[in-house]
Amino acid sequence: MEHELQSLETEAREELSQLNGNSQLEEFRIRFLGRKGRFSTIMRQLGTVSSEDRPRLGQLANSVKKKVEKLFEEKSASLKRDSGTLDQDNISPDLTLPGRCPVKGKLHPVTQVMNEACQIFEKLGFSVAEGPDVETDHYNFEALNIPAHHPARDMHDTFYVSDSILLRTHTSPMQARIMEAQSPPLRVIAPGKVYRCDSDITHTAMFHQVEGFLVDKDISFADLKGILTVFTCEMFEQELPLRFRPSFFPFTEPSAEVDIACVMCNGVGCRICKNTGWLEILGSGMIDPEVFKMVGYDPEVYSGFAFGLGIERIAMLKYGIDDIRLFYENDQRFLSQF
Repeated sequence: MEHELQSLETEAREELSQLNGNSQLEEFRIRFLGRKGRFSTIMRQLGTVSSEDRPRLGQLANSVKKKVEKLFEEKSASLKRDSGTLDQDNISPDLTLPGRCPVKGKLHPVTQVMNEACQIFEKLGFSVAEGPDVETDHYNFEALNIPAHHPARDMHDTFYVSDSILLRTHTSPMQARIMEAQSPPLRVIAPGKVYRCDSDITHTAMFHQVEGFLVDKDISFADLKGILTVFTCEMFEQELPLRFRPSFFPFTEPSAEVDIACVMCNGVGCRICKNTGWLEILGSGMIDPEVFKMVGYDPEVYSGFAFGLGIERIAMLKYGIDDIRLFYENDQRFLSQF
């Protein structure tokens, strides 16, 4: 075995000195140093030698392997140097080549629409407030006139953390929180993420919402109409007819769903608006007197309105997007358009 190891080293030296290409170098590596190569074949014989000779032959085998590996690395470096692929850092750059421009990042379309909505309402005198995503049952439901076992809770498909803790289903809890802490007049919007057990081409389990409310003396439904008319004209950059349809929300009375003339067909009727000429964009109404009583306001003195709109819904209408899931697939081809 000792003779075989010495012969292997001599043969490897001679063969490496004659190699002149990377393909030949790879063949050498496989034949001498590979898993089924000659060195491995010799090493498998080590278990058959006597226990007295095994340490000496083991040391010799390791020494031969290191020498062959070093010779292989030196030859590999020599071939690279000869082909001009080594020490690229020492090669002078070609200053005539055009520069590389870094790709600029862009705000996500949902973020863009959220920021635009906040800016419009701020110009109308609203302040911006943010609250926790993990909310209590009291602020998410009870303080908004939705007691336990109220049928309206079925509309929310709630993620519960415990019996009294949940992921907020709307940003409306900020309405109760702010009214508890401050006295009228109030003019506030609350943007943020909300969560519901729902997912399809028009719904996601997490989405973005802007809740807004205004409380003062002598506030009427006409004030609500005026604010929302200005908002839709600014957001869609055109004067769009609005339609208020009677609806039901536990924390507003009277309540209304707000539709705009279809931005795709200008109200004529198309597949997007189901040939009605109208598209629903938000819910609204006058704040229920029971909500005022819960926060200590006198409903005989103060009145107000509230509204809530889904940012993804607005973005889909603004940009003509027909599948809400595109916002969350992180496809750069889609996101780079905005």
